[in-house]
Amino acid sequence: MEGTKQMKRASIDATAGAISGAVSRTIVSPLDVIKIRFQVQLEPTTQWLSFHKNAYSPSKYTGMLQASKEIFRDEGLLGFWRGNVPALLMVMPYTAIQFVVLQKLKTLVSGSSKSEDHTHVSPYISFASGSVAGCAATIGTYPFDLLRTILASQGEPKVYPNMRSAFVHLLQSRGIRGLYGGLTPTLVEIIPYAGLQFGTYDTFKIWFMAWNQYRSPHTIQGDINALSNLQVSLCGLAAGVSAKAVCHPLDVVKKRFQVEGLKRDHRYGARVEPGSYGNMYDAIRQILHTESWAGLYKGIVPSIVKAGPASAVTFVAYEFTFSWLVSISQ
Repeated sequence: MEGTKQMKRASIDATAGAISGAVSRTIVSPLDVIKIRFQVQLEPTTQWLSFHKNAYSPSKYTGMLQASKEIFRDEGLLGFWRGNVPALLMVMPYTAIQFVVLQKLKTLVSGSSKSEDHTHVSPYISFASGSVAGCAATIGTYPFDLLRTILASQGEPKVYPNMRSAFVHLLQSRGIRGLYGGLTPTLVEIIPYAGLQFGTYDTFKIWFMAWNQYRSPHTIQGDINALSNLQVSLCGLAAGVSAKAVCHPLDVVKKRFQVEGLKRDHRYGARVEPGSYGNMYDAIRQILHTESWAGLYKGIVPSIVKAGPASAVTFVAYEFTFSWLVSISQ
């Protein structure tokens, strides 16, 4: 009986996670495309940095508004959803795995599968659980993340007309191992990122519950339904922004490994040639040397602008979908 309940809970968590991930990814895709274009551009992404002595020139993208205009002019409105298919194929199982593993770990710690019992779990447990869940989800879906980055960054004319051609070419040229290029910095990034995201989310959730309890003593303590959609959104917003601000440099390093050898049109600037970086530490050293500290924070503005709404939408959609699935399954 207990095993059946756990399977049911896992199915609900997986479904709610997949739906929330798909909704969030589709909504923020334009910001994600702009962020990726900045991250893989070796030239400065702001006008004032173009005077740096080691900088490449000229720069294709020099600001969010300018980049938006360039992408729309060159690729049309659909350009802002480049790579969204592999992104969805990545993010749906990713968030499904993430939420299932997270809730399973919380169940082990709290000794209960009930959501209301998980609110008493320490934020440190949420941090550790989020890190483990993030690693599991990353390893399971990484090739789709690689394909998403390549398709989103290639520009016009396209190097690959679709996801299938990109996959076949990468498999032939890089082999199975090549489909996991950049996995090391991704795992190093995801441990603090996922940990901070879920740890911060649960911390803010506890604070809001305490605030609601203070304002309305009749509210059941720890009741997730006592949180309004706005409060859940604010929890997700804080979680996404704090996690992204801390971990962005490793995301830049990951993107550089992912686009190694991608033969983009020369108007997009210098290419990341195959074998440019020996390993993660060498990549950081080279970026610092040629692009300064600003190189590790390329795309930070669209990344932060995207992270807040993306995280908020994910958590709101998850809580809503989870509650709905629980109600129809009873």
